[in-house]
Amino acid sequence: MPTHIKLILSLVVLAVAAYVGWWQHGLGHQGPAWVAVGLGLFMVFALWVFPETKGDKQKGER
Repeated sequence: MPTHIKLILSLVVLAVAAYVGWWQHGLGHQGPAWVAVGLGLFMVFALWVFPETKGDKQKGER
């Protein structure tokens, strides 16, 4: 995946995680707020660390 797409996707994921964490915190749910933020951080970490899978090409595929 190109770097600029990873960067945009990372920013979107972080923004959504921050919003959901803020929203849950506003409702008085401390645990789910931290889970949302932690999950967002983990997803961005995984996006940058783990490589994309590339399957073997079958006969006739390019």
